[in-house]
Amino acid sequence: MLFQFGPSLESFSAQQNLNMNDIFSSTTLVYFCFRCLAYPLAAANESTALHFYQNKQLELYASKEPKPMTLRQLVFFGRSMDEDRLVKSANYVRTELPVRIAHRLRDLQKLPYIVVTQEGIAKVYENQCARFRKYPPITNIKENEAFCEFLAGLLDEHAIVIPSLSLGMSLSSPYLAPDDLDSFMRRMLVSRISRRVLAQHHIALSENYAGKQKPWESAEPNVGIITTGLNVKASIEKCANLLRHQSLEAEDAEGNAEIPAEVVIEGDVDMKFSYIREHLEYIVFELLKNSIRATRLNQAGSVSLPPIRATIAAGDNAVGGGLITVQNPVQNPSDLFSFSHIRNSARMEHSRLISLRTASSYRRGIWATVNEQVENWNRSPDPEKDAGVGRHARMGIGLPMSNIFATYFGGSLDLKSLDGYGTDAYVRLPKLGTNLEAVNF
Repeated sequence: MLFQFGPSLESFSAQQNLNMNDIFSSTTLVYFCFRCLAYPLAAANESTALHFYQNKQLELYASKEPKPMTLRQLVFFGRSMDEDRLVKSANYVRTELPVRIAHRLRDLQKLPYIVVTQEGIAKVYENQCARFRKYPPITNIKENEAFCEFLAGLLDEHAIVIPSLSLGMSLSSPYLAPDDLDSFMRRMLVSRISRRVLAQHHIALSENYAGKQKPWESAEPNVGIITTGLNVKASIEKCANLLRHQSLEAEDAEGNAEIPAEVVIEGDVDMKFSYIREHLEYIVFELLKNSIRATRLNQAGSVSLPPIRATIAAGDNAVGGGLITVQNPVQNPSDLFSFSHIRNSARMEHSRLISLRTASSYRRGIWATVNEQVENWNRSPDPEKDAGVGRHARMGIGLPMSNIFATYFGGSLDLKSLDGYGTDAYVRLPKLGTNLEAVNF
């Protein structure tokens, strides 16, 4: 696994800083996308088509251009927080979220009707925007606290989006060209991540300002949800330790599930940079999980497993990756990122569809985090686990979401396969934090 990072922050020209006060200064009243059930679910089948294609309220917001951010801007603005800056941050999030949602709802409205009728698609649409709610400008700390509660509620409600969307588009795969399907899913998932980043970052800044979170309580410095001195080796070790003794589904039948999987970390082990810890660790976790699963399958009957190597490298161009072996019947390793059954036939596997359907039916949904998966492992047995949401559930979301996380701030995730040996995964993560969010509108 190779992680390579770019030049030092000091070498970056100061002229690329944007005026954050201008970006955060909007105070106009907006309509905010809220709960989305304008009519009872029982009547949804009768009115879904009308609701999809005749919702004119979106035009105002879909006609606006979003204001994407860079990690550097988020850190710069959040580092010296006071009441005025916190209120500006709140109003930026308040005005930006509905614009981003509106563009994605327009994408949903442009889908062929046969796709719209697939299980999960209408659910996603209605979850995000069956009706709008006015949210007035935030002018003080008390109003910001109420706004943070509102944002937290939205995050919880939108947790079903990932499994519902994945289920719906898997079922829609026969009706869409692979390029169209993957392009649509990328825009939807990137937008979903972007809204979550903005909401969680503002909530974290508010909690820090209120003293609910103390910067010195963290082992590493942070601004909001961004760790400004993220230790790459420590993150890899954390993920490796979580996975070392876990049984990962298929290898159970081979009798070597209990053999610990060792991860050797080498290279620039002192590397630190500014990034969202949750994103980096999800990518590493998924790559290592696939590596361990494939290694155990390929070494069935062995008393020991060859180590998985993770190499961290600092260079002029930023980057990272890992060694996995590909078991899926795909022509190109990059097809593992695809939601089309033409490129990745596993999309239509019955077990995966059942897992997605079950996950979308529970309120907690899928957040796409490491902690979420670990909690599922530790959760006591319940009907959800038996239905396919437990530790052994394979939904086919991990690698596509890792690719989205890697590319969100201008990085990349590339897979290079060698038959009979394995696959190298190269994760590129820009070190300077100057790339805008990859939100395509």
